[in-house]
Amino acid sequence: MAKGLTAGELRVEDEDTLVQKLKEAKEELFNLRFQAATGQLESHGRLRAVRREIARIYTVMRERELGIITVEKETSDG
Repeated sequence: MAKGLTAGELRVEDEDTLVQKLKEAKEELFNLRFQAATGQLESHGRLRAVRREIARIYTVMRERELGIITVEKETSDG
């Protein structure tokens, strides 16, 4: 999972990529929570960052669902 995903970076991704990133972020969050519960977590700030990434992904997906933003397909000039 890339660290520090911004909403702008997520808005240019296609739907399948967003779903994959969401899956990866949820898996990472699960692992971080497991580490925290067992006392093995070194970076507690990463928990917050991953939760925020998940929220950003859900926000972009919802914006598309409501038609607030759309994905612009690249057109070839050839």
